[in-house]
Amino acid sequence: MPRLVYGGHQEIYQRRSTLFLSQRMDTDKAELCFPHLHNSSCRKSKIDPTENQITSVLLGFVSILTSVLNLLVIIAITHFRQLHTSTNLALLSLAVSDFLVGLVIIPVDGIKWKICWTVGDLVCLVYYTLSLTLFISSVGNIILISVDRYVAICQPLLYQSKMTGKVVTISICVCWLYAFGYSILFLLDNFMYLGKYKSCEGECVIFYSKEVDLIMSCIIPFGIIIFLYTRVVIVAVSQARAMRSQVTAVTSKTSKKSEIKAVRSLGIVVVVYIACYFPFFFVVYSETHITILGTPLVVITLSICLLNSLMNPLMYTVLFPWFRKAIKLIVTLQILKPSSSDVNIF
Repeated sequence: MPRLVYGGHQEIYQRRSTLFLSQRMDTDKAELCFPHLHNSSCRKSKIDPTENQITSVLLGFVSILTSVLNLLVIIAITHFRQLHTSTNLALLSLAVSDFLVGLVIIPVDGIKWKICWTVGDLVCLVYYTLSLTLFISSVGNIILISVDRYVAICQPLLYQSKMTGKVVTISICVCWLYAFGYSILFLLDNFMYLGKYKSCEGECVIFYSKEVDLIMSCIIPFGIIIFLYTRVVIVAVSQARAMRSQVTAVTSKTSKKSEIKAVRSLGIVVVVYIACYFPFFFVVYSETHITILGTPLVVITLSICLLNSLMNPLMYTVLFPWFRKAIKLIVTLQILKPSSSDVNIF
């Protein structure tokens, strides 16, 4: 009897232990991205619902605003004939890349770290290739716009012959081809060995050289823009002094305002460029591991980096009267009227 009683308690204990282990295994499986893969599967991220809701709302707002502003730029420049200039061709190219960033890159990048990646290594690599291509093309277009302003201010007599529509179109094509080619070469090792650098199934990661990325994505573009900006400032100041000494006060005042406006525009470009990209490179190289509202700091700084796509239409178009008039015509659907493309925008 004692043995039967003992045996009965032992049986109950074993059943409870088995039930507890089974529930624990079921819980562990529920936390895995791919339960059937056991130890090779990544675990699902644990995020506070309130923090997740806040970041999702902010992300959605930025994504929609970026897409809408750049789409308005695309419609305005393509529709109104007065805006079919060589300068605006570069602005159109910039708006296309920034529109795709707002439509695709910002939403995906904002949720990629919170969810399990279930669509495969190839799709992951294609996404990173698209992201890098759009990023490089956007920076390239900013440089092209800076060159256009540099020639317009520093070599005004040669501007019409140098910055023709054909030259700008070829430059834009080269910019996009370079961006795509660079992305393929930059991620070549990832293409050759799909999924080699991920630590578990369910994540989307790539291997890249931080040094090359810093040089090609930050130092060289920023150096070119700084060089052009410095040259423009020097020429603008010298031209203003020459005008003040040779022409009337009214003409001098008008010329000075125009040059100061151009210099200020390029200055804003430089400041915004630094403000958007510097935090990301600083966090990546300092290897800082901080979380804000449940979001890793590196993800936040990358989002700030992508904010440049939101700032570009504001800096180059939205603040100008001609674009505000174009927006009014677009929003009120007056562009659907016959001959609306010939409307005087200026």
